[in-house]
Amino acid sequence: MIVAAARTLTALVCVSLYILIVGPPILLWTAASNNPRAMYGAGGLGIRLGFSLVGIKVRVVGREHMQPAAVYACNHASNIEPPAVFHALAPLFPRLRVLYKAELRKLPILVWAFDSAGFVPLERGNPDQSRPAIDGAAQALRDGNSFVIFPEGTRSRTGELLPFKKGGFLLAIKAQAPIVPVAVSGGRNAMRRGSPLIWPTTVTVDLGAPVPTTGFVIEQKDQLVSQVRASIAARLPRV
Repeated sequence: MIVAAARTLTALVCVSLYILIVGPPILLWTAASNNPRAMYGAGGLGIRLGFSLVGIKVRVVGREHMQPAAVYACNHASNIEPPAVFHALAPLFPRLRVLYKAELRKLPILVWAFDSAGFVPLERGNPDQSRPAIDGAAQALRDGNSFVIFPEGTRSRTGELLPFKKGGFLLAIKAQAPIVPVAVSGGRNAMRRGSPLIWPTTVTVDLGAPVPTTGFVIEQKDQLVSQVRASIAARLPRV
């Protein structure tokens, strides 16, 4: 526990300093150049720095299923999954975006990075905001960008899959883009329930075969959700 505490504190201090030193000039450069490539590179380096300091290794399975202009649907059981998935999908930089819950816009620095990268916020229970947001994201998909979604909408406290929200699946159907099921395991071993410490472990990011949406219509969204959810569940270890 002492070693884990020391590594966690070291990572927190080093990554915080990295963000404070590198973040402002990168954001200014991104805003001036209208090119997020440097920001993606800096973000990827920050993730690698943090993971190396706490002893987390990322193992990627199914790299052959990685492709541009796709929606990557991932499970979410800890705070480790988002950076692990971003690290695994680095070959798609800088054309990798995220569909995220609008509540995260309250974070002052992250929101600038989200907007610069073209991430798309969705407000739960607000169809007047969600429809144009999904339409804009669908156009970005058609233009060759990819999106990461966490359809459970929140972290699973037990590791078992929660019911899936449908916004990301509507996005894929509107763009007629494939959905790649992504099963992430090992994150809960790194961040144990009730503990602020991060423990060394290997996180596996398993990309399944893409699920095509060509010919799907909105009324078939439940069928698509079931198919993708089953694919993720089949590759997760039993809880």
